[in-house]
Amino acid sequence: MSAAKSQAPVSQKSVKDRVSQEEWQTRVDLAAAYRLTAHYKWDDLIYTHISARVPGAEHHFLINPFGLLFEEVTASNLVKIDLEGNIIDSDGYPINKAGFTIHSAIHAAREDAICVMHLHTVAGTAVASQVQGLLPSNQTAMVLNNDVAYHDYEGLALDLDERPRLVKDLGDNNVLILRNHGTLTIGRTVPSAFVRMYFLERACQMQIAATAGGAKLIFPADREQHLVEQQVKMQGGGDAKLLWPALLRKLDRIGQGDYQN
Repeated sequence: MSAAKSQAPVSQKSVKDRVSQEEWQTRVDLAAAYRLTAHYKWDDLIYTHISARVPGAEHHFLINPFGLLFEEVTASNLVKIDLEGNIIDSDGYPINKAGFTIHSAIHAAREDAICVMHLHTVAGTAVASQVQGLLPSNQTAMVLNNDVAYHDYEGLALDLDERPRLVKDLGDNNVLILRNHGTLTIGRTVPSAFVRMYFLERACQMQIAATAGGAKLIFPADREQHLVEQQVKMQGGGDAKLLWPALLRKLDRIGQGDYQN
């Protein structure tokens, strides 16, 4: 599949040769996150985004080239943009500026939001459309306890005036459920945002499965829920450091290792 390219100027040097080692590593991790999203069938054709801040003081960001499927994203074809969505460096591809509305709001407001991941999965959007939102009815959902916020639907994310309300609703949480729309996670690294989304998506899948038959749900007592919260805090997010290398090995095994190009 090919996408129409813009007229953005491109250096003759390879992307890897013209960016810092730190930026290249961010590109590799972000491209891997796109490929893994496609592998787990969380993608939505060419829509939704995962963005990552480029290391440095310029407040530049990397995002997918608009028109490519997630399975086609590589470290080199990611587009570098500023907070307004203006293209700084591209292999000629445009971006979906409307899609960056949500991401730019969060990146600008949260210095710790190095990576912002937004999806429209079936299970995630289904839970976002339920009045009760994410229920603490299973252990996976409880891992996210006290870290989930909600933002009411305001139509397609085209209006920049929505950004302050979105930031206010997110607060200092790392998970945002966009009512009637989808899900979003942030992380201090690309791996942490991805792993957080993995648990959120699994929790949503479990909830939809558990409620499908209409049976009454069992909810753990407050004591047990609090225990899970404490146990998660004790781990300190170490799971992402262990899981990410394993996920990268999976990409190599399934023939998706070209994301590093």
